Amino acid sequence: MDKIYAEGHRGFCALYPENTLLSFGKALELDIDAFEFDVWLSKDKVPVLMHDQNTYRTCGVDKCLRDMTLAEIKELCPCYEQKFGDKFKGQVEIPTLYELLDLVKSVNPYFRLGVEIKEYTEETVDITVKALKEYGFFDDCWFYAFNGRIIRYIKEKYNGRTMGYPDFEMYEFENYDFYDEIGLSMRYVRSELCDFYRSKGLPIHMYCADTAEDVQLCIDKGASLITANDPRPLLECLKNK
Repeated sequence: MDKIYAEGHRGFCALYPENTLLSFGKALELDIDAFEFDVWLSKDKVPVLMHDQNTYRTCGVDKCLRDMTLAEIKELCPCYEQKFGDKFKGQVEIPTLYELLDLVKSVNPYFRLGVEIKEYTEETVDITVKALKEYGFFDDCWFYAFNGRIIRYIKEKYNGRTMGYPDFEMYEFENYDFYDEIGLSMRYVRSELCDFYRSKGLPIHMYCADTAEDVQLCIDKGASLITANDPRPLLECLKNK
């Protein structure tokens, strides 16, 4: 059986605030192959990591990243109080892509990265790719996006390894010609749609599998990569498969 990659979702977001250096650092302590993170640009064109464009859910402040400079973004605390209470208040900040790459390179320069382009501009791709190449991570990373135009741009300009999603989940979808791999959420892994997408012959990333039962289903369905909010059940199942 081919290797199945184990990927942490937004770091180790089941136990730590997502897309923070704390979450990524804790993920790096596990025996995973990769983790996924989300990239936006600040007002002054610095790549920063957050899932949402608006900072309210994780920071409690109703502002958009694109409207703030990096200095203003750094004043926020993405401690995700509605999930963790005040446990991480004052302990985390919104990281830049460069801070994350410094961390990963210092711990494991051969680690793989799942790079989700959340801001659908070519500029975001260009700045992100430049950083990944400077740090030596570009060749082994996956690029994710829910936008067909961005997937095509990454493939045509940089020949990056792309992973898109089913056509009905994509913005500006054209076709699957620029996909190297395809991503399926557990909702679709559990449905008859999984067999339809398997028939396309593309490697499949399956997310997020946080129980042993879900992990085993992903294995049985032929996942090439499995993403988890809590990678521990995933790692245990892969160790025993």
